[in-house]
Amino acid sequence: MPLQDVLYAAYERRLVKYLRDKPLPRHVGVMLDGNRRWAKERGKGTKAGHQAGADNIAGFLEWCEEAGVEVVTLWLLSTDNLNRQADELTPLLAIIENAVSDLADSGRWRIHPVGSADLLPEHTDEVLRDAAERTADVTGMVVNVAVGYGGRQEIADAVRSLLLEKAAQGQSIEQVADAITTEAIGEHLYTKGQPDPDLVIRTSGEQRLSGFMMWQSAHSEFYFCEVYWPAFRRVDFLRALRDYADRHRRFGS
Repeated sequence: MPLQDVLYAAYERRLVKYLRDKPLPRHVGVMLDGNRRWAKERGKGTKAGHQAGADNIAGFLEWCEEAGVEVVTLWLLSTDNLNRQADELTPLLAIIENAVSDLADSGRWRIHPVGSADLLPEHTDEVLRDAAERTADVTGMVVNVAVGYGGRQEIADAVRSLLLEKAAQGQSIEQVADAITTEAIGEHLYTKGQPDPDLVIRTSGEQRLSGFMMWQSAHSEFYFCEVYWPAFRRVDFLRALRDYADRHRRFGS
């Protein structure tokens, strides 16, 4: 084994030991960023970068399982990404579809699509729905696959759903207005019934949320990692957990 691998293995063991009995997140959100830059630096095409990123997902979920994480949200495709040129978007959607299907095939995790299904191509929507149906009875970790997802869109969809619900009940405009509370909106989010993310990780060195889980991340801890997503390793995840464990969470106070 190369010396570097030996050193990293020893470092991982130290991190795992340090994290014992430390507070760890129940819900981890991840912005899988840097696929294209990873590919460009290696003289590869964009498709190769997206595929390398997809290939790193299952391992990451295993690391989360080992840490006792209950919910993981993977941001795979934003609403803005849907405006990309067809020569990039079409193969990217195919890679996402295959990745989600493979996760469902494993039978280890409960797949829950989050995003605006009506903005997605019909086949992509069908693949996501099928993955959710096939894993509905799985009792393991919940994996939210955010495809066609945007934080502003989610809030708009939640408010729209709430208004339609109240209108169907025959409520007046005044009653509907009184019903618009933070709790009520929360019950109509894509992630309703789930704990909010405790930790949000973004790879590639970018230090912004870009609208990811805008509502749910009000009290989240954020960890920005320089490494591109395809190169994100277990040791990088353990570092994120160490950073989280060392913080004093104030929950807005």
